[in-house]
Amino acid sequence: MAGAGSTVGQVLMARVEAQVVVLAGLDDAVRADEPDAVHRMRVACRRLRSALRTFRRYLAPGSTDDLVAELRWLAAALGRARDREVLTERLVGQARELPAVCGPERVAAELERWGREEYRRAWPEVTAALDCPRRRALGVALGGLLADPPLRRRARRPAVPGLARVAEREQRRTGRRVRAALEAPSGERDAALHEARKAAKRARYAGETAASAVGEAAERYTERMKAVQEVLGEHQDAVVAAAALVGAAATSGTPFGYGALYARQLAEAEAARGRLPKAWKRASKPKLHRFG
Repeated sequence: MAGAGSTVGQVLMARVEAQVVVLAGLDDAVRADEPDAVHRMRVACRRLRSALRTFRRYLAPGSTDDLVAELRWLAAALGRARDREVLTERLVGQARELPAVCGPERVAAELERWGREEYRRAWPEVTAALDCPRRRALGVALGGLLADPPLRRRARRPAVPGLARVAEREQRRTGRRVRAALEAPSGERDAALHEARKAAKRARYAGETAASAVGEAAERYTERMKAVQEVLGEHQDAVVAAAALVGAAATSGTPFGYGALYARQLAEAEAARGRLPKAWKRASKPKLHRFG
């Protein structure tokens, strides 16, 4: 693990190595569809991709572009099955909380069947991705990255000041997207909030990367960015669930129950938007990125 006396390059490569180890160890668990395995592999892909993008100024130009693209591909292949699983858990749980007049158990049973069918349709993409040459080539390429990191000379600079600059840049980037989302017209708002969520997640991952060298200050930064990401994630989950309910309701015998669930998604999305300014206020403080 890289410490306070490390260089930026050492901190970056320690982060990359840790996530490569996680990714390499999950293939069998994912094939067996073990609980949370797909999620953990997908997160490892995202953390690796984020590190390579966020710290690209410390890497030789273009040296990791193909890796970033392949990590994006693998995460997407994993994502459709995982997203359906999470969505089904959400909707079935909420269906069981509906008033009796909505037929909660019938709605829940319908949504469970719908979720199983959706998951079965998505699952072959997961196994196909794990078994295809691209997945093996990605593992080889990640091994090559660790064996011969394409670090630029600036990566030899002391870690803490460099990590603070990265954190500041990601904080500002997130702020621009949050402000744009809050000011967006209603027809563009959901997409803008989703973009803000992705920026907050990238900032959070930058904080995680810095934590081994910086300690408590980076952990606090990570916590604040995670809080913003979670509020925006709650909004995105509600938006996605509302859209799915529209499709699922088309063949339902309990449209009133689906309508009640749909209304709940709209209310939860609005509530999340209402919490965003407070979460961002805590995450936007200038001193938050000052690690030195």
